[in-house]
Amino acid sequence: MAIEPRSKQPGRSFPFLQVNERKGKPRKRGLTEIRGSYYSVVGRRYLEDLFEVMGAYVDSLKFAGGSFTLMSETAVRNIIELCHDHDVLVSTGGFLEHVLVQGRDAVQQYVAECKRLGFDVMEISAGFISISTDDWLRLIELVRKSGLKPKPEVGIQFGAGGATAAAELKAEGTRDPEWAIAQARRFLEAGADIIMIESEGITENVDTWRTDVPAKFINEIGMDKLMCNWSVCAQASGEPRACGAEW
Repeated sequence: MAIEPRSKQPGRSFPFLQVNERKGKPRKRGLTEIRGSYYSVVGRRYLEDLFEVMGAYVDSLKFAGGSFTLMSETAVRNIIELCHDHDVLVSTGGFLEHVLVQGRDAVQQYVAECKRLGFDVMEISAGFISISTDDWLRLIELVRKSGLKPKPEVGIQFGAGGATAAAELKAEGTRDPEWAIAQARRFLEAGADIIMIESEGITENVDTWRTDVPAKFINEIGMDKLMCNWSVCAQASGEPRACGAEW
C-alpha cells in the first residue's frame, strides 16, 4: 500500500504521522536554542552528529558560562563556522554580566572580539548584579552598533541564574511582572532583536508554576519577540507546556 506523505519536512521518517511541525529556518516561532559547553563539553564532532540527526530543529547555540574563554580561538571559530553551515545562530550566552564588573574598556573589547570571532547574538543579562535601565539601553546600543544582535534577558526573580536553590530565590523575592514587561518593551524599542524570559521565579525552582507570567508577556509583546530560558531539568518536567506547542 502506498503511503501518502503529509510532512512538510523533506525526508522525515514516518511522514504520514501528524506532528507539530515547524516552519523552515530562519523562523520566528518554535525557536530552539541549545547550550554549548556548560553541563557537559560540546565540541565540533559532537555538534556534527547532533546537526546531522536533528539540525532541522536547532535555531541557535548558546555558549553558556563563558566557556568559550577557556577554548582556543581555533576551537571557537570551528564551532561557530559549523553552526553557520547548518543555519544555526551562535549566542555568547549571558557572560557579559561577568565582563561588566571589569569596566568599560573590557566591555567594549569583549563586544568587538565576539563580533570578530563570528558570534551572531549577544545575550545581556543581570541576574546577579543590578544595573539601571539606562545602562541596559546603552549596552543594547553598543551591541547593535557592533553588528551583533542584542538579546536582553528579563524576568521577575531577583538573584536569578546559575541554578540557584529554590529556598534562596524565595528569600530574594520577585518583582511585578508588569515592570518586567515594560522593561522588555523599552529594550525592543531600543533595537533588541528578541527578549529572553528568565524562567526562574516563573516555572523553575518554584513550588507553584507562575504560568500567568509568560501569558502576560505573550499578550503584551507577542510570541514572535520572545524566547524562554527553560532549564534542562525543567524541560524534562514538561515546563514548555506552560506556553503551548509554538513556544
